[in-house]
Amino acid sequence: MNNSLQLDIPKRGMPITIVTGFLGSGKTTLINQILHNKHNLKVAILVNEFGDINIDSQLLVDINENMVELSNGCICCTINEGLVDTVYQILERDEKIDYLIIETTGLADPFPIMLTFLSTELKDLTYLDSVLTLVDCENFTPDHFDSEAAFKQIAYGDIILLNKTDLVSQDRVDYLESYIKTVNNGARVLRSEYSQIPLYLILDVNLSKLQPYSLLENNNQHELQKIPKNHLINDGFTSISFQSKRPFSALKFQHNFLDELPDNIFRAKGILWFKESESKHIFQLSGKRYDMQVEQWSTTPTNQLVLIGRNLNPLIIQQDLTNCLTM
Repeated sequence: MNNSLQLDIPKRGMPITIVTGFLGSGKTTLINQILHNKHNLKVAILVNEFGDINIDSQLLVDINENMVELSNGCICCTINEGLVDTVYQILERDEKIDYLIIETTGLADPFPIMLTFLSTELKDLTYLDSVLTLVDCENFTPDHFDSEAAFKQIAYGDIILLNKTDLVSQDRVDYLESYIKTVNNGARVLRSEYSQIPLYLILDVNLSKLQPYSLLENNNQHELQKIPKNHLINDGFTSISFQSKRPFSALKFQHNFLDELPDNIFRAKGILWFKESESKHIFQLSGKRYDMQVEQWSTTPTNQLVLIGRNLNPLIIQQDLTNCLTM
């Protein structure tokens, strides 16, 4: 492959990369890097929702209910009518797209998505290039494999991107690489900070080992029937939402909630309103590490927070958050 990323699409169909990884591993940051690529590659990104993707307003050309178009030829779609229908929406566009990227949720098993491209009519129109799995070097532990989905993200990965290497020691990264190879020895392991990686290392790499012919050889069609329909419940994961039209006390939120955060909360994100500030705070938490970005309110201030973890008690968590509100 050359540096200009000229893909040989007519012979193989549209190349597909599936981007997966456990909660907070850096998938959305990687997607932002790809959307701002400098290779003149026209990419389509399919996600469950593109609200989290930070698209530079200077790149925007058009926006509708489920698609954002960018001035560099890239587009971003939400998967709202089913994956196959959304892919056809991309394929039927007048303006040709060079590459398709699917971002899974942090708790998704990538295998059903792989089979969508390998066992439906899409197999003649697309080509599964690779499954790219991001790993948060700071928070990843073997305990993540208590989750069947987290295990399969590693097991099915053609590329494993050890991300956030700047937050841990070299020994820690080496250990994770060795451990991951015990699960998936055939994967290509790369390392990154802030999800920054040259596109030629992750796109048009032809690394997928699972292609339509292998479905017949390995009888993988039967595997689809074995996959739990609701793996979040089977893995013990729950999602808790919290909303309030009253502001938080910044001191209470820090000391009574963040400092006392249960270990079984893996991920949280939302929009926070503090009585002490006139700004909107974009909150992201992964493991015990969190970040807040400050913006100006363009809507009526409110608190909106989503937390994801295993075996959570919604009543206790919602009460703890309520106790952080001001009168």
